[in-house]
Order: sequence, then structure tokens, then C-alpha cells
Amino acid sequence: MSEHDAIVIGAGPAGLGVCATLQHAGLKPVILERADQVSPRWHTYYDRLRLQSPRWLTNLPGYRFPRNAGRWPGRDAVIDYLEAYVEHHGLHINFGRTVERIDRDGDRWRVRTSKGDLTSPVVVVATGYNNVPHTPAWDGLDTFERPVLHGSAFKNDEPFRGKHVLVVGAGNSGSEIATVLAEGDAARVTLAVRTTPHVAPRQAFGVPAVLSIVMMRRLPPRIVDLMLAGPTRMKVGNLSRYGLERPDLGLYSKYLADGVTPILDTGIVKMLRAGRIEVARAVQSFDTQHVNLADGSTVSPDVVIAATGYRQGLEPLVGHLGVLADDGRPKVIGPADLPDARGLFFIGYSHPLSGNIRDMALDARRIARTLQGRQPGRRRRSPWRREFDYRKRRATIPHSHSSLTPRRGESDGHAAPNLELAQPTA
Repeated sequence: MSEHDAIVIGAGPAGLGVCATLQHAGLKPVILERADQVSPRWHTYYDRLRLQSPRWLTNLPGYRFPRNAGRWPGRDAVIDYLEAYVEHHGLHINFGRTVERIDRDGDRWRVRTSKGDLTSPVVVVATGYNNVPHTPAWDGLDTFERPVLHGSAFKNDEPFRGKHVLVVGAGNSGSEIATVLAEGDAARVTLAVRTTPHVAPRQAFGVPAVLSIVMMRRLPPRIVDLMLAGPTRMKVGNLSRYGLERPDLGLYSKYLADGVTPILDTGIVKMLRAGRIEVARAVQSFDTQHVNLADGSTVSPDVVIAATGYRQGLEPLVGHLGVLADDGRPKVIGPADLPDARGLFFIGYSHPLSGNIRDMALDARRIARTLQGRQPGRRRRSPWRREFDYRKRRATIPHSHSSLTPRRGESDGHAAPNLELAQPTA
């Protein structure tokens, strides 16, 4: 059993960011990752995926996205950036090590893994918001004779050419999957909507929607609603004739009340107006050949794609510690820890309108500052000064990240200061 200054669980963006800030603060953290690669969940996303926040608003601490990643970095650019981030900071990652449970052990935490136990006074859980794909248990689903896929299995439109596809779920992933299919060669695309979201432009007059939220988030929600409504009306218009009724609450108020994020338009509005995407009511049940909808109608798709989200899957790890809310998410996130679970932190379990990676970077710095404040003997170091000032560092993303793929047999090795990565929820 080995002892560490801090243990980070998960090598996604949140885990990498907090490990770098802890390392810069003078600790010697280790990341435990069950997969054999950095940020395994990002490797599974669909080909066309792009960040909804611009490059310059999406940096992890201490290392900057390069300009060649484009204004809206795509999936491969994000993967390259994360792997370069690990190499730049020399982060110590144990690949192929599954964490099974976390327990209190005196004034420390015992982390039980597939390769033995580790202990530390500090554990940061960063297994990801999108950790376990979730498909609802619809009535009759097991009798349906046609393929049903979770959105996490979707890569591109090629397997669906000439087919009628029903996409269930009108979040950003569901709407973009429907858009990719409609712009491709799918014969027909139907989007089943349970809770009608707002549809907003990804940017208006050159200003990204995410930046608008960051600038206005301290204003009263009603004022933010009014300020966002004008650009939305001009860029998106009224979509009720296409089946997307405008919600009663304003965009920001609805997010605060229900947690429903708006669809940021990457082509869905054009496809709706062109008749390439049909909007249907929520899925009620299945039978052998049909999908029954909430308004009593039925559809008979060739394929169903359930873009129905994820669960965090934290119960086996920490469910016995009293740190989870009823919905399975942590009761506190970021720099806060509970009195009965001092030293146990969670990062990356929110879904902010201001951008996920940006939020992770902020929380990573806050966790490091919290731990510095609890260790008066250590010299305090600011995450924004000297070599750690991300404004003075710029990543150079390689054209291919194949050279950073772990080699068999080296997944559990310790990383040297100049880490060469030749050794998934967030």
C-alpha cells in the first residue's frame, strides 16, 4: 500500500487540471485512470463534436489552446490538447487502474483499486459528468425489433444513410446528432422532445453565447433573459411552426429553475426550416415495430438513437459516505468538502452555461488554494504567476496524437518529470 500527497481519480479535463494545480502548489499528486489513455470519454464522442465555448475561453490552468485548434476546437483538437497538457506538466498517471471504493482510514482516505490500495489525506474525484450512458427503461423496449443505440455510440451519419432515424432527446447532443443526420443522407430524421428547450445562436454579432453568460451572470435573471432574447429573436426566430414551442420561462431563468440548457444552434435551425428534421412528442413506449409517442401518435423508424444523457455512477465509490444527493450527484463540488468527509473533493460535476472546461479550470485553482490554506508550512504559490501563467504559455498541438498512445505493459509505470505518454464520466 502506497501513500501519496493527493490522489486524483480520472484523467479527463477536470482531473488533469486539478492535478496540475496541486502539483504547482507543491504537492505530489497521482492520477488513477481505469482506461489506457488520457480522457477516454473524449475518444468516444462523435466525429463532428466541437466545443460550444471558444478556444480562448477554454484553457485548463497552465497551458493554452493553440490558435491552430480553431475558434471552436473539435474533438480531435481537444484530445491532442489534453495529451499535450499531460506532457507539458509531467503529470503522474497510473493507467489501467480501476478505483473500486473510497473509505475513511483514520485521518486519511483509503482508495481501493484493482491493483491494490493507496492512502492519502486528499482525494479528488473527477470521473466525469458523462460517465455512465443512460437509456430510460421504456415500456416494451425489449420487444422492439429494430436497433436502439445510445447517443454515445454515434460517430457519424454513414451507417444511417437511406434510413429513418428517431433521435430521442433535445439537448445539445441530440440536436447535433439530428443535424448531422439531416445534413447527411438519412432518408428521414425525427427528433422526439420531452421538455422543449430554448434554441439560441452559438454566437451573435461575433460575441459567443458563453461569453455573454459569463459577462451577465451576476445580473438578475429577468434582466439576463431580456438581454439574450433580442439576439435570439433576430438569429433564430420563432420555431413554433416547426414543433419547438418557446418555453414560458426565459433562457436563463429556465436554466436556473430546471437545469435545462439551451440548444446552441450549429445547424439545427436551418434543417428545421428545410423540413429535414421533424419534431415529435416524447417517447411513451415501444412495441415490435412502432414507437408510441405522448400525443398518441406512432412512428416506425429503422433505428432509434437515445440521446438521453448520462449518470455519474458514483454510488459504488462513495455512496456509503453520505456525500451524494438523491440524484446521485455530489452534495458539494469544487473547493468545498463536507465536515464528515474532510479532504474529499469533487470536480467536473456541474453543467454550467459558461462552459464546462472553463468551470473545471476555476474549480481546480480553488481546490489548490483551499489545500494551501490548510497547510501553513508550505510556501504559497499563485496559479497565475511565473511559469504557471497560462498567458505566457501556448500549446503546440501535434498533427497526430498516435505517438501519445500508451504501449502495452507500461500502463502502471510512474511518470518521469518529462512525461512521455508511451506507457472513461468527463
